[in-house]
Amino acid sequence: MDIMKCDSCGFENKDSAKFCSKCGVSLEVAPTPPEPKNSNSKVVIALLIVIIVVLAAVIGYFALANNAFGNNSQAQPASGSANSSNTSSSGESSQQVNTSESSSSSSPTKQWVLIGSYSGSGSGTKSINVPAGEIMVKISAYPIKNYATNHLHVSGSNGQSCGVDWGSHSDVETRSDSVSYTSSSPQTFTIDYYETVSWQVDFYRYQ
Repeated sequence: MDIMKCDSCGFENKDSAKFCSKCGVSLEVAPTPPEPKNSNSKVVIALLIVIIVVLAAVIGYFALANNAFGNNSQAQPASGSANSSNTSSSGESSQQVNTSESSSSSSPTKQWVLIGSYSGSGSGTKSINVPAGEIMVKISAYPIKNYATNHLHVSGSNGQSCGVDWGSHSDVETRSDSVSYTSSSPQTFTIDYYETVSWQVDFYRYQ
């Protein structure tokens, strides 16, 4: 009679027993699991396919690049015509630069230029001849301590005027005003000032 020895406790059981009579452990031999299939061959095949595709793409790229280079070489004009074309374009460029420089020099940027400045104090009048053009007049004055009316008025023969005034109860402070106009002929302006510590009148022309 064949016996089967228990691997767990060493008890000898009958060959037909499925469990150990002493410890109850199963005596059936577990089937050997199948060995995993070798997937290395699939990996190698996939790598070979990728390498072949990359090589084909590289060869195709260089072939197209060589064809394009050959077409461009055939389409280029002779060196003599290219030089003449470059000479012509450079001449046009220099001509454009000269034109731009001459235009900028012929029309400089305009700005307000001081053409006359007048100042004084106390009371009185003064007449000023102002040339034609686009003119701006700026005035400012500081009054004597108030006990009456103080003022600085500037008026032109064309009707343009500006001025500052202080009453007997006004704050003793500097005040300013301005006026601008455009005239095609010279104008005469009268500066009228009364009871001032200091006053100033500036004439500007846009030129």
